[in-house]
Amino acid sequence: MEPIRCSSLFVLCLVLALADCSKKKQVVNNQQPVPEAVADELLAKAEQGDAEAQFQLGRKYMSGRDDPEDQNKGFDWWLKAATQGHVVAQNNIGHCYQGGIGVAENAAEAVRWFVKSAKQGSVDAQYALALIYSEGLGMPKDEAEAMKWYRLAAEQGHVVAQYELAERLYYGLGTTKDEAEGTKWYRLAAEQGHVEAQTTFGALYAIYGETTPKFYADALKWSLKAAEKNNANAQYNVGLLYSGGNGVPQDDVQAFKWFAKAAQQGHVYAQDKTAQMYEKGVGVVKSDREAASWYLKASEQGLADAHASIGALYCDGRGVAKDETSAYKWWLLAKAQKNELSTPQLVAAVEHNLQFLETILTPTQRAEGQRMAREFTPLKATSTESPVSRESHAESRPQSTGSGFFITEDGYLITNQHVADEGAAVRVTTSNGAITAKVIKVDRANDLTLLKAEGKFAPLAITSSRGVRLGSTAATVGFPNVGLQGYSPKLAKGEIASLAGIQDDARHFQISVPVQPGNSGGALVDEHGNVIGVVVAKLSQKAAIATTGTLAENVSYAVKSSYLLSFLESVPEVADKLKEPNTDDRKFEEVIKDAEQAAVLVLVY
Repeated sequence: MEPIRCSSLFVLCLVLALADCSKKKQVVNNQQPVPEAVADELLAKAEQGDAEAQFQLGRKYMSGRDDPEDQNKGFDWWLKAATQGHVVAQNNIGHCYQGGIGVAENAAEAVRWFVKSAKQGSVDAQYALALIYSEGLGMPKDEAEAMKWYRLAAEQGHVVAQYELAERLYYGLGTTKDEAEGTKWYRLAAEQGHVEAQTTFGALYAIYGETTPKFYADALKWSLKAAEKNNANAQYNVGLLYSGGNGVPQDDVQAFKWFAKAAQQGHVYAQDKTAQMYEKGVGVVKSDREAASWYLKASEQGLADAHASIGALYCDGRGVAKDETSAYKWWLLAKAQKNELSTPQLVAAVEHNLQFLETILTPTQRAEGQRMAREFTPLKATSTESPVSRESHAESRPQSTGSGFFITEDGYLITNQHVADEGAAVRVTTSNGAITAKVIKVDRANDLTLLKAEGKFAPLAITSSRGVRLGSTAATVGFPNVGLQGYSPKLAKGEIASLAGIQDDARHFQISVPVQPGNSGGALVDEHGNVIGVVVAKLSQKAAIATTGTLAENVSYAVKSSYLLSFLESVPEVADKLKEPNTDDRKFEEVIKDAEQAAVLVLVY
């Protein structure tokens, strides 16, 4: 199951409360009620101590297909099965204690049960422990312990564990640095389709000749895999390979195509390259206006070379109105970052140009240019050119994007945790333009994040998901594939296909809504316009083929609104401001209009 992301980089796995039960006998069908006779037989076996029956009965209660959801009963039956050594039940009990599902949260108990399951080979439990110790989720951070569990999960093929293990080994994070072994794990994760691993592995071929040969053909192969999944860093790397004719015949048109794709996602170096190609007419029709537009975008992110270039366009009046004061501002900024300018010749040119302007500008114009330079605050650059060090590699990660929706008039909004986590720099686009949003609280167990933006907005009402029925109409308005489909909101409509998620995960609905990368965090609304869920993931086609031999069509998932409401109850200042659910019949067009007004594109830097 692959979380839905839009542009980019991290392809993080959704940690499910219900683990893979494929090795266990399947007693409960995923979409149909359990016949009464079968239910009675299941209960009888469970009461007689049959661990598998206890597990299936617990899952039945957690899914709420036949009865209203009863997490306490579900937890009790899973605990009985877990106590008898049922590996999946042990993992589920760990998630219950971690997320407060049917029992009070207890980090120590979560770890205890995860360890029991992990020692029996549960890859999900192993990965859960790795996250707990690497991020300090209820326990002190312990990189050595995290490494142990990442390695065990990686050795069983857990793709995110493979990538995290590669990062730690390659950069020596919490362990002895081992670039060769790190590269091995990058390859394994890349071969499983991990986008960031593909991007990094392609860069290792193209850039790090000291650890892997400079096989540019392999660099292109791996970079293209990630670039085609809309990864901005990979798109930029593909542009470099085409531009230089490395591993592929030199092709400026292809180079421009890939630079422009990355530039549209905010990749600062790609923006500069795109501007250069427009200015020179290389690979695209020459356009000073387009060049100026892209130089400005890169300059707004603080790129020194772009400061120098846009200064020249303002001075000459090419692509922008001639404005020597603005030219002075940008060249002052370039001079202040002269150590970051790409060539000594550019440093000398900036110095010369400043000296020239100071002879022709009035004192008032110079003072104004200096003021503008002092007050300039760059946006945090979303991408850098290459991962030379761990620090620059972290900075190089291009922005991820997703969807979100307002839940209060004063600017509280919701998205997924895998879209915006604690410490993230976030901006959201509204009808009033892009504004900054602050991460307020995160619920990792249910993949939810609460954010706050300043202003007045049109929120959606949230209703309990307990009343949702199989086959009910559901819709979402979000921002899928913005690099390809554009930045306007898109509607997707379908039905509730199951009252439980993958492997009967009680927290999720399965939906037939055709969501795409970038829909993560969007509101799933019912026919009254009430939020009944938060779009979170779509079923991996790779997993579907491996399991059934066929592609899965329109199989996606949403976190149930009951879990969202429980999360919001822990923030009283938000819970008190939520709208009352709508009960009147409404035209579908009105419902979608409200969903569109509340929807935002979430940009994470």
